[in-house]
Amino acid sequence: MQSIGKLSEFAGHIQRLIRANSNGETVWTDELFGELALRLYELQCELNPPYQSLCLASRNVTNLKPQDWTKIPAVPTSAFKDLELTCLPAHDRTTVFHSSGTTEHRPSRHFHNAESLAVYEDSLLAWFTRHFQIKNRIEMISLTPREAAPHSSLVYMFETLRRKFGSESSIFLGHIGDDGGWTLDVEGAVETLRQTVELQQPILILGTAFTYVHLLDYLTEIDSSFKLPAGSRIMETGGYKGRSRTLPKDELHRLICERLGISPKEIICEYGMSELSSQAYNCPLLPSTLHTRHSADLTSSADSCFRFPPWARVQIISPESGREVHEGETGLIRVFDLANVFSVMAIQTEDVGIRRAYGFELIGRTCFAEARGCSLMAV
Repeated sequence: MQSIGKLSEFAGHIQRLIRANSNGETVWTDELFGELALRLYELQCELNPPYQSLCLASRNVTNLKPQDWTKIPAVPTSAFKDLELTCLPAHDRTTVFHSSGTTEHRPSRHFHNAESLAVYEDSLLAWFTRHFQIKNRIEMISLTPREAAPHSSLVYMFETLRRKFGSESSIFLGHIGDDGGWTLDVEGAVETLRQTVELQQPILILGTAFTYVHLLDYLTEIDSSFKLPAGSRIMETGGYKGRSRTLPKDELHRLICERLGISPKEIICEYGMSELSSQAYNCPLLPSTLHTRHSADLTSSADSCFRFPPWARVQIISPESGREVHEGETGLIRVFDLANVFSVMAIQTEDVGIRRAYGFELIGRTCFAEARGCSLMAV
């Protein structure tokens, strides 16, 4: 219990640092991140027996006390399917997030309690606020289910945003079908959009790629389009899950702009997964707000780069050598997320990215990966 208490103390410390960053205080140096990462790894290795076993079994680990955070062993997302990778005792696991793949695949499981969800929400709200700059409550149209999806981290994310920023007219327009898959009330979505345009109040639409495809296909079928009010935004989270035809991102965004009357710069993409507690966005930020080991100038090409908050760091790893690739090279995305206090901080994804000075460019999924929520697209 004493060790769990130390983990709770760590969680409180991380929350204070996240809030300080939100208040404009520059606190997240590389040295601070490295110190905290090594401390959290030590606690997780002690309190998470499956993780400790994986570390000991890794051919790249010679001891359990690395001197550099970049050497902390990362757990593949696939391990969350078979192992209970959590520091929480069974009686304290009040919530579990599942990966959202197609129904024939086993989901991964990320266990939470009130403390871990509090860290999750602080991380979410701080980085979302930095990118979306919402000053007043705004109508949110979520193209997902709500109460019927208790194990979806994405739905939890959208509901948290609604509570914090959403107006009373905010609505969820998704449903869960008999097969467990998500569907969209396209007629309800069109009627909601029509009413919103009449009121000329800005809105925020949140959805996965496949829900936007359903909406866009219906708008094409009825030959309808809108001009969303000034100040409106769209969050697109990727993910097709075999629930619609697949479109290249540029084509999807072109259709969104065409049918919803919004500019490309008002579409912000999100990258996240059930195994993480922090999200990345591809909205450009000023160089002074970014943590980076590079001095390259920020150019328009940075628009396609995803960036995690400074309490999470990314490596792009060569699958052949297991080492970080050079700038501009392609590899597997590895995330070190300090907001993952009560599970595993270091996560090896099956997503492919290109290393960029200010973040990473998302390419898609490895050809050997199971199809799941973030994307079904192979490299």
